[in-house]
Amino acid sequence: MIRLHNLERSSGLSHNKRALGRIAFVIFGSVALMPICQGEESSGASMFAQLKSLAGDWKGTFEWTGARTGKGSMNASYYLTGNGSALVENLIMEGAPIMTSVYLDGVDLRMTHYCGAQNQPRLKAGRVDLAHGTVDFGFVDITNLKSADAPHVHGLELRLIDSNHITVTFLFQSGGKESRERIALDRVETKSSEKGSGGGGRSAFHCAPL
Repeated sequence: MIRLHNLERSSGLSHNKRALGRIAFVIFGSVALMPICQGEESSGASMFAQLKSLAGDWKGTFEWTGARTGKGSMNASYYLTGNGSALVENLIMEGAPIMTSVYLDGVDLRMTHYCGAQNQPRLKAGRVDLAHGTVDFGFVDITNLKSADAPHVHGLELRLIDSNHITVTFLFQSGGKESRERIALDRVETKSSEKGSGGGGRSAFHCAPL
């Protein structure tokens, strides 16, 4: 009986040790993962803070490659709205603006592009490199798309070269064909700017059908 009692006691102690070991593994494992999770959560917000500095007027050039070709000049303006919760980009050709809004959705950095083809692709940042000022947005969904092969943006690559130079590259699909529009912008100093202004005129921007 004494031997059996000691065996049961030893078995109980071993079970308790194993249970404590599993608890410790879960606790320390969770602590180890906390910096990684926190880093992922803050990357979108940190990039958005950088993007806010784009507010102002810009000018530059665009060039198409892929299924579509062509190049020319372009103006742009950036401004904050919604009490600083969203950054609005207007890309302007021949007086016609095309708008994109960038904003946070919880920890995710997202954008909605208001295309000249009258559809609205919604994108989410997938790769964010704060050290190099780069962010790539991937396609989430789209509203008002007439058909699966209708012209639309399905991705965007943003590069913050320095405080006065950026590039924006739209990834574009139309009729099953792929094109890229690379826009290089330089900051310009102006005394004032009418945000969101723009008259009529033909929109020669990326959303027009091929």
